[in-house]
Amino acid sequence: MPRCRSCRGEKVSFTPVSGAGTVIGVSVNHQQWLPSLPPPYTIANVALDEDDGCRITTNVVNCPPSDVRVGTRVRVLFEELDDGIWLPLFEPVPLAEGGGDDGPQPEIRDYRAALRAPASARKPEDEVALTGVGQSRVGRRLMTDPIALTIEATLSAIEDAGLTLADIDGICSYPGNLPHGMSEGGISALVEALQLTPTWINGGGETPGQIGSIMNAMMAVASGMARHVLCFRTVWQATHAELARSGFWKESSGRAEGVMSEYRLPYGAVSASSWIGMAASQYLHRYGRTREEVLAPVALTARANAAANPEAVYRDPLTLDDYVNARMVSTPFGLYDCDVPVDGAVAIIVSAKETVGDLRSTPVYVEAIGTQIMERLSWDQDTFTHLPQTLGPAAHLWSRTDLTPDDIDIAELYDGFTFNAVSWFEALGFCGFGEAADFFEGGKAIAIDGRLPLNTHGGQLSAGRLHGYGFVREAMLQLRGEAPGLQVPHARTAVVSAGGGVPSGAMLLRRD
Repeated sequence: MPRCRSCRGEKVSFTPVSGAGTVIGVSVNHQQWLPSLPPPYTIANVALDEDDGCRITTNVVNCPPSDVRVGTRVRVLFEELDDGIWLPLFEPVPLAEGGGDDGPQPEIRDYRAALRAPASARKPEDEVALTGVGQSRVGRRLMTDPIALTIEATLSAIEDAGLTLADIDGICSYPGNLPHGMSEGGISALVEALQLTPTWINGGGETPGQIGSIMNAMMAVASGMARHVLCFRTVWQATHAELARSGFWKESSGRAEGVMSEYRLPYGAVSASSWIGMAASQYLHRYGRTREEVLAPVALTARANAAANPEAVYRDPLTLDDYVNARMVSTPFGLYDCDVPVDGAVAIIVSAKETVGDLRSTPVYVEAIGTQIMERLSWDQDTFTHLPQTLGPAAHLWSRTDLTPDDIDIAELYDGFTFNAVSWFEALGFCGFGEAADFFEGGKAIAIDGRLPLNTHGGQLSAGRLHGYGFVREAMLQLRGEAPGLQVPHARTAVVSAGGGVPSGAMLLRRD
């Protein structure tokens, strides 16, 4: 960056460092991502001795993958590629030269010091209601035009609210028009398909998670720009991947640039399973837990809930033995720690609160939202004990309500990987840091009849990855007593989180 991150001064220069550091996170990748990098190989996050805030995602070489642990002391070596490009790799420091597995670990800083009090007594949350919800067909490879899925969800949500297309005066989507099966073509595609005439539109990816688009819609309604805003999220990655594999879909290529191409792809850190897996390894090391204790209950609970949900993609029984014996993807994540890519769309209607008396659906109200950024927006440079960007938004959420974690009936927490849900669970204060395994009681406490039911429809791990919006839909249906699967009796409040990384956000919903 052109300025110092500590003093914000502009006199920035290169400084030689020793090349020595400590592994603070490690993941052994078992998935074939790149032709030139056959698995298994070790991906690690190395904190340089001179500055813990200067970390490198890299490979640890010249040793078996099983020899690399959190705390391993390493030193740099360089591998020359074509055109005079050199990659910094690392190798363990021999014991005789001061090596070992007891290197310093990052501290948990006081991120809450950045928490701001509400800017005003007026809250957009108080001005809105979620009045309609709809979902399209959902499946692994539907081979369907994604805009058709968006239309299915949209018309369903509008009907659910008791509105017409003419009533929709605002449209908001995430992430806009993106390739690779990540969107339907954005707002423009839907406006053209249904010939809508919105007064206000907004679409983009840099929001507080995927549900940041719903928060944007709340701002539009609260400001008087619109009365009924249609929000939607469509994914078709499963079909896109099949089209690419078959050669039907041709992806363009160009010069490698940006964080992904420059700092992750050269080391085979292609998937979020590796980036988040490194943070999960730091958590397990720091708190002395195993994946069976803290991650497995999330996966097994999701599958148990999905078994009763006719909409879920995977409903077959899942045992702890199945979980443990499944193939590894990127340690500590195995197959059942990873969510299920699907094709599908979800639509939500955000309405002005004063209109709910005229609508036929049971409204769901927004008690609070959590959006504040208190950590560096990075996968590897700041928070590493939990999923980045869970701690700040969670703390911000509780500053905007008189409710506490003890008042919550249902938790619908983003589970792109099991560790995501664990991070949100602890960040939201349902237990202390490192205490999720004790709270879970092997899954008993987060079951549908437990102290705090988690991901009641099966989450993205078993019901399918609808990229955050699926959790809002499930929370709304639970609070309305209309869940397609297991129903939590007398549920009045639900917390929803979204964002598999940076940035992220959370919402607290209530029945009335």
